[in-house]
Amino acid sequence: MRTLGVDLAAATKKTAAAVLEWGDGGARLVEVFLGVDDGEIVRLFGASDMTGIDCPVGWPDAFLPFLAGHLAGDPHPVLDHDGIEGRRLLAYRDTDRFVTARTGLIPLSVAADRLAHPAMRCAVIQAKIAQQHGPQARDGSDRFAEVYPAASLRSWGLLARGYKGRGGAETERLDGILAGLQRAAPWLDLAGHEAELAGSDDMFDAVIASLTARAVALGDTLSPDPGHARAARSEGWIHLPTGGLDALNRGGRP
Repeated sequence: MRTLGVDLAAATKKTAAAVLEWGDGGARLVEVFLGVDDGEIVRLFGASDMTGIDCPVGWPDAFLPFLAGHLAGDPHPVLDHDGIEGRRLLAYRDTDRFVTARTGLIPLSVAADRLAHPAMRCAVIQAKIAQQHGPQARDGSDRFAEVYPAASLRSWGLLARGYKGRGGAETERLDGILAGLQRAAPWLDLAGHEAELAGSDDMFDAVIASLTARAVALGDTLSPDPGHARAARSEGWIHLPTGGLDALNRGGRP
């Protein structure tokens, strides 16, 4: 099995990708790099069994009717979201609320925060993948799944916060998290890329996304239950690992 992890940013220069190859003895990091453009992501997707992307793959279901009502001068779908609670339904998806309830982490809003620009790029990438490889379900039931590295790290018992950035404290935390990952997953061969991962939270997150893609492929993540399934198909669904890291080091294909 080959799993692809993508830490998607609005700019190509900040986008990272990592490919893991899985065998009987574990996993080996065969590619990891920054500066990944759309064409490369589509190519790597085609060569992988499962892709995990760290970016929202859709918007809240309430968001489009709200905008359409505002554009058309129709007050009803706009007034449906009067007040802070109404605006929260516009800002956060069903999966965002689910992740917060399960992990205590609050994903950034795709509609009202810095994720909006990367999400626009992600929508274009999904369209390009659909043209070349067929449409991919937004709930992660095909070969393309939304992931959240911080939530994956927390699910695996690793530090999940405070490592994003270029300051000394962030660099020290990232180095510690990487060391913790290696202790928890001795079967993971980073193939000499340790210094690069310790120096780039983007590349590190791409590796975590690739590991989470493996969990998705093996069925070791929380899939949407009937109460969340409809929203997941349109808004997307963040896949949270349900087992430990050792659960990834076993046989099986998607």
